[in-house]
Amino acid sequence: MSIQNPTKVLKEELREKLLRPDVISGSESLLRCLLLEGVECVFGYPGGAVLYIYDAMHGNPDFHHLLTRHEQGAIHAADGYARSTGKVGVCIATSGPGATNLVTGIATAYMDSVPLVVITGNVATAAIGTDAFQEADIVGITMPITKQSYLVRKAEDLPRIIHEAFHIANTGRKGPVLIDIPKDVSAQMAVFQAPGPVAIRGYNPTVEPNKLQVDKMLRAIEESERPVILAGGGVVYSDASEELIEFVNKTNIPITTTLLGLGGFPSGHPLWMGMPGMHGTYTANKAIQNADLLISIGARFDDRVTMKLDGFAPKAKIVHIDIDPAEIGKNVKTDIPVVGSVKEVLKQANPKAKRAQSDEWVEHIQQMKEAHPLRYKDSETALKPQYVVELINDTTKGEAIVTTDVGQHQMWVAQYYKFKNPRSWVTSGGLGTMGFGFPSAIGAQMGNPDKLVVSINGDGGMQMCSQELAICAINNIPVKIVVINNQVLGMVRQWQEIIYDNRYSHIDLAGSPDFVKLAEAYGVKGLRAANKAEAQAAWQEALNTPGPVLVEFVVEKYENVYPMVTQGNTIDEMIMGDSE
Repeated sequence: MSIQNPTKVLKEELREKLLRPDVISGSESLLRCLLLEGVECVFGYPGGAVLYIYDAMHGNPDFHHLLTRHEQGAIHAADGYARSTGKVGVCIATSGPGATNLVTGIATAYMDSVPLVVITGNVATAAIGTDAFQEADIVGITMPITKQSYLVRKAEDLPRIIHEAFHIANTGRKGPVLIDIPKDVSAQMAVFQAPGPVAIRGYNPTVEPNKLQVDKMLRAIEESERPVILAGGGVVYSDASEELIEFVNKTNIPITTTLLGLGGFPSGHPLWMGMPGMHGTYTANKAIQNADLLISIGARFDDRVTMKLDGFAPKAKIVHIDIDPAEIGKNVKTDIPVVGSVKEVLKQANPKAKRAQSDEWVEHIQQMKEAHPLRYKDSETALKPQYVVELINDTTKGEAIVTTDVGQHQMWVAQYYKFKNPRSWVTSGGLGTMGFGFPSAIGAQMGNPDKLVVSINGDGGMQMCSQELAICAINNIPVKIVVINNQVLGMVRQWQEIIYDNRYSHIDLAGSPDFVKLAEAYGVKGLRAANKAEAQAAWQEALNTPGPVLVEFVVEKYENVYPMVTQGNTIDEMIMGDSE
């Protein structure tokens, strides 16, 4: 079976059918509501508490569900779908262990502001609180990691709740919303009433910025001689990439993009300095530390960006643009706060924006970029992981959707893959979730069936959700799966080498499976490369092969990610590595 590409806009006759005020079950009401919200694919795994819902799916030609092999695979796939499309991702799981298996994925989405609607089953309402079979208080468990949660008590409430959930998930600072449906509610019969406009008391995110604050920012830019823009995931999530490019061109301000901001600004632009922070570029980190004006656009001053807080951007006046007022001033003292959607702030600023006094500063930045580029010691014998990432970048021309797991390979991709487009980079930033990379690629491919999706994983993270190889094979989902195999927990090993004086403790991944055989066991083509020639041939074969392919690159075990800033240091106190 090939990937389905559901119609983007509901046909009018289907919409009319869905809106009929029929007497239907809560389960049928749920499916109708999801279709009316434009949901193209639901990722899930059935169980006792959701059997009425899955029964409603039976024979429904309009509803598309992808059966994963683990609930964690389902929610990471929904997450990858959401990040790569800008739409709300949807997943479903049963009560108890099914619901709790979603917790890591909910936390991942919450930390990175990803819009999800997470549907769980629960025991019947009369059994709630009795420690019934497969009962868990999933609303209570996930309260700190959701924007909103619903425990549905009546089937007639489902249309309103689902409509509200999608609105909350995809407005303001985006994030996951949980809908918990007891089994008897999914079976209840009720007249279907389509929901009206959403009106939630107390929920009214600020989208339009205060004009006076925008003007203050523009005056600060005109007076600035050493300005820097720090752009984060908010640029991508608000679809503001074009506005950001215009803003940078008008103001002549050098720009650095955070881990989640990669792709939000084209890497080929002459004013782009790379990524900042713990594994940021020399130029980006030095520029922030010497800036007289730092404009944070949709970035939350994460600790991996700022490192030692009281030494961060010590010479700069701070402007912070964010849709979430709780983030402004939380970590870094802000001089000019601007609350609002990044897109709306930049749309308001661009017509009035003027050039900063930054010509000498830009020239200095260019000199730093030329003197201190990202580099590594190449090898004629060993295959370097940086080379593998460069090979993937060169062959895909920076146009692929790339997902990663977490660890050294994630940082190498962030450094050496040259992202051109927003929503082409899918990775777990705030939570750093191992096991995220591969299933998120499945979701990204389902949402973008005509694009090349490459999933780059370590040999540790790949084993956490490798069972999802089955659905790639069964559904012919053509993800190109890369395993960077250094036979070790690479980032932990690097920290133990540098910070813990080479006291290596429980990091050896020897005994991991033969990834080629593992792929073949699931029905996916597997290839292996251990040197440059093999790497080039295997990767080209993967690109030329229709359908999913796994390529294992056996790389140098003791390679480190540089630059590196260790905990307790400011971001300009970088370890540059053997190459510099």
